[in-house]
Amino acid sequence: MSDKPSPPLAPPALVARQVMRAVDRAYLGTLMRPEAPGAGQPYTSLVLVALDHDASPILLISALADHTKNLLASPAVSLLFDGTAGLEEPLTGPRVTVQGTARQSADAQDRARFVARHPSAEMYAGFKDFTVWRVQIERGHLVAGFGRIHWIEGRELRYDASAAAALRIAEAEIVAHMNGEHADAVQLYAAKLLGRAGGDWRMTGVDPEGADLRRGGEVARLAFDRPVHDAEQARAELVRLVKRTRQG
Repeated sequence: MSDKPSPPLAPPALVARQVMRAVDRAYLGTLMRPEAPGAGQPYTSLVLVALDHDASPILLISALADHTKNLLASPAVSLLFDGTAGLEEPLTGPRVTVQGTARQSADAQDRARFVARHPSAEMYAGFKDFTVWRVQIERGHLVAGFGRIHWIEGRELRYDASAAAALRIAEAEIVAHMNGEHADAVQLYAAKLLGRAGGDWRMTGVDPEGADLRRGGEVARLAFDRPVHDAEQARAELVRLVKRTRQG
């Protein structure tokens, strides 16, 4: 029997963000608009999602979709992020429900971050009927397995990215550099640190808490051990993680 103490549990807000950042899709809940069948009733749909540096969800959705028409009538939304994929007992796994308000975004970086996360979206991102929406988080509900259930206020669930403006500006350059000059390092992250099979993994984004990877329809999340706020800090953390893979 070991007397070694168990490691402390991560704060609920951090766990919730880890779940949210690790997936590339969510279930979107809206209220059916007054003129539609089932007016006023909940309506749930599957959407692709990206997260900004502060963990605000970003959507790219068509004006023809019912959920978009619902948002134009009432911006209140909920998003379910499901982190239970592959578990034999899904109810033992983590999931996060985010409640908030969705607003259309004209920020070019929101669109760019979504397309980087979902490369296939590039072929329709410029269509006139597709619009970027950003969700302002008001609160979250984390279920991290039996007995670990937390309501989290929006100010806690959002990551304070005010010190990371330089990283947001440099993100595209960092990602392009990693995929172009250090593609071997990206493969090492996926295989050695994340236990993912196959090659041709690519980095799609970097934020203060980690990096997003993709291989075809599969995504993976590389979490940083410490936050990074600019290109130099990101470089140092990525180099450190490569050294970790080579040290076993």
